[in-house]
Amino acid sequence: MKRSEHLWTQAVACSQQALDSGALVPLATQLLADSGFDPFLVRRLVSRTPKHLGRSGPRPNPFLPWDPRLQVEQLGCSHLLLLNKYPVQPAHVLLITQQWQPQSGWLAMADWEAVSHIQGDTDGLWFFNSHAASGASQPHRHLQLLPRSADQQSCPLAPLLIDQLEGRAPSWPWRYRLSRRQHGHAHASGTDRAAELQQLYHLHARELEVGDPAVERQPRHAYNLLFDDHWFLSVRRETEHCAGFSLNGLGFAGYLLATPSSDLQWLQQHGPWQLLRQVASAP
Repeated sequence: MKRSEHLWTQAVACSQQALDSGALVPLATQLLADSGFDPFLVRRLVSRTPKHLGRSGPRPNPFLPWDPRLQVEQLGCSHLLLLNKYPVQPAHVLLITQQWQPQSGWLAMADWEAVSHIQGDTDGLWFFNSHAASGASQPHRHLQLLPRSADQQSCPLAPLLIDQLEGRAPSWPWRYRLSRRQHGHAHASGTDRAAELQQLYHLHARELEVGDPAVERQPRHAYNLLFDDHWFLSVRRETEHCAGFSLNGLGFAGYLLATPSSDLQWLQQHGPWQLLRQVASAP
């Protein structure tokens, strides 16, 4: 079964309207061609650093209320699909809760049901930053989606993750868990997708000693989640930055963004893998 991609199409149309109104502020970047970064894609921020990357102290909640010019689609009364105000990629969307839920709390079945609904329509790379220490820029609960077509790989490190699942690549030298998905495909039922996502989430949290969502009120550690149709990855985090790089879950997908504070000389000397090792928990 082919996905309809209605939500992706809707996000593209909404993006053009939001751009025309000034609600959308795409970030201009330049891809850095350095073979020492392969397979990572490293981009340098060309436009002005957005407030959420450079601001310290208390921040207003941009989701309560949300900007209606960025709204893609309302999903019942629990969740909402919203454009990322500062995208690097077109149609980068956020799945937010309509009512306040903390980013640092456990994800609930309602969150996975909303993800499952979108996955039934639009494919792509999902990621979640649980805390400021793992790259979350907002405390209001939101998962993020970078849409992909069926003939695209979800991210630069996806082939390596598949190789790990097949036993063709060594494990990474930090604390993470990687599982194969059975119900990520388009013809799986929404109920099966949601149940699988929650099951893998709980399993990884326990195995990484992040905590047990069934009994503990809050996670013990910051973490990132990344997943697509084929795999589900959880990474336990120690800190958000290294060498001037601010790293959220996309770092573990193979995407790095250099801002004016980033030390590119350090990155060229030590490489992206060492950068990730510095911010993830030791194995």
